[in-house]
This record gives sequence, structure tokens and C-alpha cells, in this order.
Amino acid sequence: MAYIVQKFGGTSVATLDLIKKAALRVKAEVHAGHQVVVVVSAMAGTTNSLVRFVRDLSATYDRAEYDAVVSSGEQVTAGLLALALQNIGIPARSWLGWQLPIYTTPHHTQAKIDHIDTIALKDDLNKGRVAVVAGFQGLSTNGRITTLGRGGSDTTAVALAAALKAERCDIFTDVDGVYTADPHYVTAAGKLEHIVYQEMLELAAQGAKVLQKDSIELAMKHKVRLQVLSSLSETPGTLITNDSEAQTNYKHIRGLAHSLNEERLTLTNLPQNSSKLDKVKELLDTHHIAIDMLQQNLSPCGNHLNLSFTVSEIEVERTQGILQNAKRKLQFNDLLRDPHVVKISVIGSGLQTEHSPSHKLFQTLREEGIMVKSVSSSDIKLSVLIPSIDAERAIASLHTVYQLDVEERQ
Repeated sequence: MAYIVQKFGGTSVATLDLIKKAALRVKAEVHAGHQVVVVVSAMAGTTNSLVRFVRDLSATYDRAEYDAVVSSGEQVTAGLLALALQNIGIPARSWLGWQLPIYTTPHHTQAKIDHIDTIALKDDLNKGRVAVVAGFQGLSTNGRITTLGRGGSDTTAVALAAALKAERCDIFTDVDGVYTADPHYVTAAGKLEHIVYQEMLELAAQGAKVLQKDSIELAMKHKVRLQVLSSLSETPGTLITNDSEAQTNYKHIRGLAHSLNEERLTLTNLPQNSSKLDKVKELLDTHHIAIDMLQQNLSPCGNHLNLSFTVSEIEVERTQGILQNAKRKLQFNDLLRDPHVVKISVIGSGLQTEHSPSHKLFQTLREEGIMVKSVSSSDIKLSVLIPSIDAERAIASLHTVYQLDVEERQ
């Protein structure tokens, strides 16, 4: 009997009726002769409510207690789905992160999975029960509940698939696959039948909401076959695998991703000194704060510079506090905050082969009268930071320019 891992996102378990439909999906795999592990997110909206409770109490909250609060939503869903399965004749039980256990690093709110003890899980599966696992949760070496970052249930599912050497991992969500852009922004966005790990990793890293970035890294490392499917229809989804399974004829620009959940911070009049820049990066890294879209602007005299970077909006308050406390040491004049930015990224291996790949992007934005605040690139990614007011217009224009509109795709 093969192991199958199924993951249901928050919108797929948002109501009791949807939980019952998810149970029928699980039942179908059980009747097909598989041993099934199901990973669930919190019901849609639950985690946001829990996060607000924490933030309303304190802007500088204890991150360990934050994890204790926000991880509770998945426990509710796991119990409800186990009950729904029992009601249709499928033996099932719920598992929390500490019960497996899923061991993680001690970095609260952004923990990484170290390893999973699957002995008890396999024993229970061999007794004919479905395992319903609360996603997003882990256990640190000092015995505290940790969480894996927003979207962390994806990572729980892939990690379990890797640990069990599962035949595949199905990610059920409210969309029927991976699209060339967010269909809410681009009505002409088309669904990809197949995408390779590296391209999906960049899409996820740059803001595509379909899968968490860490889950793709794990899938790529352990060669876990992923499918993104709709929980509301039987429509074929998107397969995510390695290069050897890629189609021979597909467009080399695979899609656009955007991130609205970042803010730009700028340190002004920082001494033009490489050690100072290193100290800024080291300081933030020490506090496990990831920065992106780094840009330096030299003063006319060349002795000082303004250093700008983006940070996740949920970390902005904390980042400001850390930097202000180190103001004298870092020797900057002021700390400016710009919340009205969006990052747009073009993803695809074609960026390595196209002549002047950035020309098309910059020309399009220039013709649209859209200011570019910052730029970053890699082999298969080109990102720009622009004013958020221009986001929808920029995404739609670039989608057309890169011939991704559904009527133009082959």
C-alpha cells in the first residue's frame, strides 16, 4: 500500500460543509487502497483573528507565546476532519505537531523542520486509520510549540511526504492549479499543466500564494511529486516535478508573481563604509529578519549613502525597534518607512536566453509611466519594486508583453 499525503488549505476547510467534502476526497483515496495522511490548515480567517488578538495586546510580543496562540487554529480543523471521517465510516484520528513529533529549530514564528519521528504515525496507519495532522505546528528542542511561518501547512505536508517516501503529495486549495499570474489581477492568466521545482520556488519566494517557499525547497531536495488541485472540482491541476519530466515545448517565461505584504525601510546618511553595511545585515540576521530588494544610493560627495530594503509587513514594527535601538552604533540619521510598495517579479528560464531580458520590463513600465524604486535579479527571476497604486496596471501590462495571456499561450 502506497502512502498518499493530502493537504487542505484554509479555504478548503472554511466551513463544516467543506470539511465534509474534504472527508469524501480522503475516503476516495482510502478506497483506492492507499494509506492516507491528511494535513490541514486552520479554517479560513481563523489565523488572522488569532494574530490580531496577539498584536492588539502588544506590538513587541513574545514570539513563543505568539506561536502558542496562532497554532491553535489547526488543532480545531484536525479534530473536526477526523470526526467527519468517522461519520462516513473511515477510521481516523487527529495528530498535533508535538504528538508525532515534528522537531524544529527554536526560531519561533519562522521555525524550520529538522526531522519527523514517524514511528507512532506509521504504526497507527498500519492499523487502518487515517492520520489527520495539524499543519503549521512543530516542537522545539526545548519543548515549546513552534510555527513554520504563514503557509507552513504546505511545508508540513511535503515534509511528511518526504519522511514517508509517499507516492505523491496533493495540495488542495481554492484554485485549480498554478497560474501564470494571480487570476484576481489578470483575467487572461492561464493555468500551467507542469512546472519545474526551480521555477515554482521562485514564484513562491516572490509572492505567489499557491505554495509556501519552504515546501518547494523540501520537495526539490527529496524529489516529492507535488500536485496543486482544486478542492471544489475534479479539474486536473498543476504537476510540480524536476526538469526530466518537463514538457519539451513550453514558454520559457513561466509567469509573474507579486508581493503586497512588504514595506520599504530606508536608513539615511549612513557612513559609506562596508563594515557598516555588514553590521546592518548581521543585526537583522541575528533577529531572523529577512530583507530583500536591497539598494544603496550614494550622496554627491560619496561619503554617505541611503540604504533601502524591503521587509515583511509583519516584521516592520519589530525591525524599526531593533534599528532605532542600534542608531548610535550604525550612525544613520533617520529611518524612513514606505508602506505603499509592491514587488513584481518575472519568472522563467528564458531570462537566461533572452537578449537584454530587462529591456522589455523597463520599457513597458516606462511607457505606463510607472516609477521603479528598486531592482533585483537572478538567473530565472527579475524583480522590480514599484508604487502599490500601480500594481494592477503593471501586472496586466507585463503579462501581455511577455505573451502569457491565455489566448496567446500554446
